[in-house]
Amino acid sequence: MLPEAGRAKAKVAIFISGGGTNMAALLYASRLPGCPYEIVLVASNREDAGGLTLARAEGIATFAHPHRGMERAEHDKVMERAARDAGAEFIVLAGYMRILSEEFVTRWAGRIVNIHPSLLPKYKGLDTHARAIAAGDSHGGTTVHLVTPELDSGAILQQIEVAILPDDTAEALADRVKLAEHQLYPRALADYVSRGNDPAWLIEQVRQRIAALPEVEERPSHGAPGWRTGGKSGKYFAYFSDQHHGEKAIALLVKTSGADEMNALIENDPASFYRPAYYGASGWVGLVLNRPTLDWGQVEHWLWRSWRSVAPKRLTSLIDAAEEF
Repeated sequence: MLPEAGRAKAKVAIFISGGGTNMAALLYASRLPGCPYEIVLVASNREDAGGLTLARAEGIATFAHPHRGMERAEHDKVMERAARDAGAEFIVLAGYMRILSEEFVTRWAGRIVNIHPSLLPKYKGLDTHARAIAAGDSHGGTTVHLVTPELDSGAILQQIEVAILPDDTAEALADRVKLAEHQLYPRALADYVSRGNDPAWLIEQVRQRIAALPEVEERPSHGAPGWRTGGKSGKYFAYFSDQHHGEKAIALLVKTSGADEMNALIENDPASFYRPAYYGASGWVGLVLNRPTLDWGQVEHWLWRSWRSVAPKRLTSLIDAAEEF
């Protein structure tokens, strides 16, 4: 889903090692109307990578640093620094022939995307087309997935099947899969980076986390989705705000201990917290959801704390007793 007009585009750094055909597909797609991402850097572990020449010609900043003679984690830090200096919020691997260190992947968890030439979880690693043909598969294909420390094992975002023809060769299949990659990668990336601006996706993420809390009920309040606990006479502990009252943020409104804590949160981290209209006077704070650096662990923390602040003692005492054992 593409974001609404006027919302900031996600900033993407692309890592390559060769000619950069997938990089080119991503780059040209980024210039189409409504695309939710922009390319801020093309970086490589090879100074002679052909994709760097194309990126420069198209006015994109480039960076290259050979990996030879460097520890893997050390080289990753050099590449990471270039991406951060360019303002990148996401890293996209497009023919980057390096296995990333676990430390690097962990720091960018959920923000590194890769494309693999098979229908994962089938055929991780190399020689994917030959393996698919040898297995007698009817289709090969390509997968866009998140990067995790385990090779080719991150969450699958999107896939395309490509038919395997009679007497197909690995080379011929690879050529057709490459065409599919050029169609799939820009769309999958656009959908992924824009979902953080999609109220429908964000509220579903909130609902999933609220469902883990004891005895909760969703009930609208003042035109906004809200959640309360404690039965018929229960109190609200969270609201979902989709740019209500003219605010720019899509946010979760939760209870703090009062105005002093609310103001301190906003002062210390204004990108994450704000004083919501109407609710702010009562010590509620807005936790911004539509931001690239969103930590869902932080959301879960505030949901739990806000729930606990209004939950009846019959619920909190049971939890306290359970935590003692």
